Amino acid sequence: MHDSVTVHMAAPPERVFDLVSDVTRIGRYSPETFEAEWLDGATGPAVGAKFRGHVKRNGWGPVYWTTCTVLECEPGREFAFGVGKPEQPLNVWRYHLEPADGGTDVTESFRLADTASLRLYWKVLGWARGKTNRNDMRTTLERVKADAEGSTDQTPS
Repeated sequence: MHDSVTVHMAAPPERVFDLVSDVTRIGRYSPETFEAEWLDGATGPAVGAKFRGHVKRNGWGPVYWTTCTVLECEPGREFAFGVGKPEQPLNVWRYHLEPADGGTDVTESFRLADTASLRLYWKVLGWARGKTNRNDMRTTLERVKADAEGSTDQTPS
């Protein structure tokens, strides 16, 4: 109940981290989550910071808001957040950044919680959802790559 996609970007890890950890930019990158906002006074990524994402499942619906909590935040290296309750997220999304060949190998991954209902869901629909997630992660990373490589300016636009 997990998967990942890796894309090489000709950009430094710090630049890529700034892009993937700025959740207010998620609508620019994600095929499903079309906007997000920090909550409870948070203004940027930090462990424990909360945000909510506005999701259009599978790109067409249903549409809903979901609350997320930053679980890991190591600039230039790792950004991860859990969907749902912070102490028991239903899904954890992660961006792992590794310096490579003068740029950065960026791995986006997800891991579903090991619950009976999610195991059943994955057994019945996992083949379809897994394919969608892999395609969407690749799309997300290719869009991040375009921004990361498209400018020498080190601040997100």
